[in-house]
Amino acid sequence: MLLLALDTATPAVTVALHDGTSVIASSSQVDARRHGELLLPAVDRVLAEAGLKLDAVTGIVVGVGPGPYTGLRVGLMTADTFGLVLGVPVHGLCTLDGLAYAAEVEGPFVVATDARRKEVYWARYADRRTRESEPAVDRPAEIADAVAALPAVGAGALLYPDTFPDARAPEHVAAAALACLAAEKLAAGEELEAPRPLYLRRPDAQVPKNYKVVTPK
Repeated sequence: MLLLALDTATPAVTVALHDGTSVIASSSQVDARRHGELLLPAVDRVLAEAGLKLDAVTGIVVGVGPGPYTGLRVGLMTADTFGLVLGVPVHGLCTLDGLAYAAEVEGPFVVATDARRKEVYWARYADRRTRESEPAVDRPAEIADAVAALPAVGAGALLYPDTFPDARAPEHVAAAALACLAAEKLAAGEELEAPRPLYLRRPDAQVPKNYKVVTPK
C-alpha cells in the first residue's frame, strides 16, 4: 500500500505519503490564496523526499471538507485526476475527522474550522476516531450553549474564544493525519467515503443581481 493524501479545505495546503505502516513524507504550507499554485509542487516534494515516483501510488486520500468552494475544489479535482490517470481508487475523508484524529484530547470535544462570513464549520466528537454529529456551518454564538463546556480544536475555535474557551491545537488539518486515519480504516476493512465535496453552503462568489447578458451581433 502507498497512499497519497492531500487536503485543501482549510488555508493549509497539505500532502503526505503513507506506506501502510507509517507516514514516510509530508508537506504543509498555510496560504489561503494559493492552493492551486502550491499543491502540485508539494506532491512533487513528498515524492522526492520518499524517493518514489507518482506511479508507485496505490490509492489517493482526499479531504472532502467542509471548506470554502474555491480551495476545496483544488484538492478534489487533483485527487480525481490522479486517480483517473493512475487507475487507483480515490477515498474521501471529512477534513474535520483528520483534525480530530490529530487532537490530543481525552473524552468528548469539538472540531471547528474557519468558514469565513463570521461562521465556523464544526462537528462534535466522542473521541479522536468517533464523530457524533454531521458537519454543520453556524455562527459561533448560535452554538455557544452546545459547545462551551467542551475542549475544541481547529482555527475556528481559536478565532472565537468566547464560544470556545478551551481552544487547542492543531489549528489546521495535516494530510499526515488523514493518511494515518485512512490507512487504519482500510486495514480494518472499513469503507471510506466517496470523494464528494462537503460545501454546506453556496460559494462566496455570486453573479451580480443586475448582470446583463450581452450577445454578439
